[in-house]
Amino acid sequence: MRKSLSNRSACWSFILAAIAILPPPQSATAQGEIVEQSSGIVKSEFVADPPPTPFNHTSTIVETRAGLVAAWVGATRERALDATIWLARSEGGGWARPTEVANGVQAEEGRRYACWNPVLFVPKNGPLLLFYKIGPSPESWWGMMRTSWDHGRSWSKPSRLPEGIIGPSRNKPVELPGGTLLCGSSTEDAGWRVHVERTPDFGKTWTRTEALNSAMEFGAIQPTVLLHHGGRIQILCRTKQRCIVESWSKNSGLTWSPLDKTQLPNPNSALDAVVLRDGRSLLVYNHSTEDRHMLNVAISPGGESWQAALVLENQPGDYYYPAVIQSSDGLVHVTYTSNREHIKHVVIDPAKLKVREMPAGEWP
Repeated sequence: MRKSLSNRSACWSFILAAIAILPPPQSATAQGEIVEQSSGIVKSEFVADPPPTPFNHTSTIVETRAGLVAAWVGATRERALDATIWLARSEGGGWARPTEVANGVQAEEGRRYACWNPVLFVPKNGPLLLFYKIGPSPESWWGMMRTSWDHGRSWSKPSRLPEGIIGPSRNKPVELPGGTLLCGSSTEDAGWRVHVERTPDFGKTWTRTEALNSAMEFGAIQPTVLLHHGGRIQILCRTKQRCIVESWSKNSGLTWSPLDKTQLPNPNSALDAVVLRDGRSLLVYNHSTEDRHMLNVAISPGGESWQAALVLENQPGDYYYPAVIQSSDGLVHVTYTSNREHIKHVVIDPAKLKVREMPAGEWP
């Protein structure tokens, strides 16, 4: 339904007010390194400088017992057939030189497709998992998986996920009590629709829900999953409707509430979130309805209302597709795409974030 001009004016006033209350952006050195204890930022760097390919995008990060592991898509350009999955490890001495860990070569067909959206995850009692997609486009890709028992140094042969199973479409799974992995997933072949997939045995067998939304209501994809204290589960999704939407489950992700708007804007760009050990939720997203030049951190006591916490970027360019985890030392690690050229890694001390209330209002 078309909004009135007065409503649109009010919406833009709300956006500008929200931006104004956020902490100021941080300046970086030529090498992309900063240390700003007062803002909560401990470290900022590029994972690979120079990067292995001209185009680097859609990163993921995980902590293993040996250290951090990051992966991303590298190519000559977006959607190029030479798009492959690159991986780098940081085991105490900085990021090692990245290596290619998966490609889209289909030897039996004599063809090659692009790789998409890697997702790394370490279950409590299982191997390091790498999920990714292969295919001509998000409308026709299929899910793939590899495993590693030595923290990403060597990998199993690639295996294709069952028909109808994508795996986590862009964001990390959560592990339920008992070991089942809950994966936020989505499809784009019949409009943008969200569903949730489950695997109790590290990707050997799978089940999935039906779509949680009609594409006519919300064009939503790429859910991030939050397992809140007390067992409630929340997903947050990007949309075409210029807002972040959410859904809740009270029964371990078997059924879900209808998708609904949150207070937060979205410029049709990916987001990611994590439940911190102190019970708060931390979200990384673009606080805009129009573009991706500003990348933000918000905090919530329980996922239902959000407070402004930090501006990671606010300058000309594109900064988007974040991935976020909390490591065993309590620090938060964020990786994201910087101008489609670099994967940036920022370390945050969540105890030092100064949160501020966001103004109330209605998003378009």
